[in-house]
Amino acid sequence: MNIPLIDISPLYKSDPGAIKQVADAIDKACRESGFFYITGHPISRERIREIRSLANAFFALPESEKQKIDIRHSANHRGWGHSASEQLDPDNPFDCKESFDMALNLPADHPLVGPERPLYGPNQYPQALPDFQEKVEQHYWDMLALGKKVLSALAVALGLDADFFDDKFAHPLSVLRFLNYPEIEGERRVSAGAHTDYGCITILWQDEIGGLQVQGVDGEWIDAPPIEDSFVINIGNMMARWSNDRYKSTPHRVFSPSGSARMSMPFFVEPDFDTEVSCLPNCCPPGEQPRYEPISAGDWMIYCFNTTYAYRSPDAS
Repeated sequence: MNIPLIDISPLYKSDPGAIKQVADAIDKACRESGFFYITGHPISRERIREIRSLANAFFALPESEKQKIDIRHSANHRGWGHSASEQLDPDNPFDCKESFDMALNLPADHPLVGPERPLYGPNQYPQALPDFQEKVEQHYWDMLALGKKVLSALAVALGLDADFFDDKFAHPLSVLRFLNYPEIEGERRVSAGAHTDYGCITILWQDEIGGLQVQGVDGEWIDAPPIEDSFVINIGNMMARWSNDRYKSTPHRVFSPSGSARMSMPFFVEPDFDTEVSCLPNCCPPGEQPRYEPISAGDWMIYCFNTTYAYRSPDAS
């Protein structure tokens, strides 16, 4: 399986032919593997260094400080997740990592916040790091802009207007995560179990340790090592539903042959809660029925969270 490296800089210019070439390359990658690298994006090396430093500072805090923003205190799934709080592969042990999740920061009295849309609401931030909120929120919006640019290429590839997805991100469910994988000993080498991502697309930065593996159609695991100044993009289940499985949501995992500590920062590009996810135009052959029933983006995400996190289970104490 090939994971191509695609220069997306033409997406920031006005040459329709060059944009179409990028869209075609992305379309091919999404149909064949569901994974590709991108370069030519506007997220600077200095920005990544700054956000990585903030993430490291957060994970270095005493556990008593992190517990003040435990994700279990949040009605909308924001804050710190302790190690083994997540189980991506239901047939294997809980994942060996701790996390920090943030998203669109809406006050509790915002009209969108309430029981009908339970993924909206305020973030939880570490009070011990006073500049943390401002910097990660700026990074959040810049990563969202990058995600929408990639989606514009997917729209072109699908024969839609380049701005097809734009109005679906007024109040996005997109999530920025920091993931800290500690050193592991013994026989265990899988730190995050095999899974497909829930949402639209994922934009991943991983440190120099690497560890990302992608499963080929033959069942073999292929390394997706870090490439300097690039991100890894992969298709999530929501886009697979939208595209009627034209685009693949491919299983992947984190595997550490050396057991070394690792850090990554994925950004999950998700639309507004009420966005209908149903078969896109041009994605269902004439005379056939779409493979999936329509569902709102929010309801889909809630279903996925509830099957992954023990604390969200109805049986949780």
